[in-house]
Amino acid sequence: MLIRDTLEGYGIVSRLFHWLMAIAIFGMFALGLWMVRLDYYSPYYNAAPNFHRDLGMLLLLALVVRWLWRAANPKPVSDDLTPAERKISNVVHWGFYVLLLVLMVSGYLISTQDGESIDVFGWFSVPSIFRMPGLEDRAGYIHRLFAYAVIALAVVHTLAALKHHFIDKDDVLGRMWSGPKARPKSKEDNSQ
Repeated sequence: MLIRDTLEGYGIVSRLFHWLMAIAIFGMFALGLWMVRLDYYSPYYNAAPNFHRDLGMLLLLALVVRWLWRAANPKPVSDDLTPAERKISNVVHWGFYVLLLVLMVSGYLISTQDGESIDVFGWFSVPSIFRMPGLEDRAGYIHRLFAYAVIALAVVHTLAALKHHFIDKDDVLGRMWSGPKARPKSKEDNSQ
């Protein structure tokens, strides 16, 4: 099993980051839609936002680690894509990073505008940078807007991957699902 990325495909670390963050992002979106409809008497009124906030901080940390991992690894060659598809793919991937960063920072600002830190599952605390009453409304608007933008981009990304898999019948989705194809052993590999 390949850990690092190569020019032929993504290693297990990049693939796990991709799929776990995809599940978490869709899950966080669903949780966000559900929790804003809770009334004061719901047993989840406080628990759901706390979980959403704590998981959001872990996802922010994962996003930073993912950036560092991407910077430390080669980007697989995308020979299956046309030049226009390569440009669009690059815009979509960097668009995800920007949208996710703004989404997570706005969530942080919603939660810390009162000067209180975020206690992430009791493991560590993320301090408030500053106190600014009223910021939660503006940050909340941005958070909601960017949440919908992330989901819209994720749907487009998913449809493009499915198009490559089922219509173009190329290996774009396969590289992120199962990694690079095993290369055939050469005579030199067998002699060692």
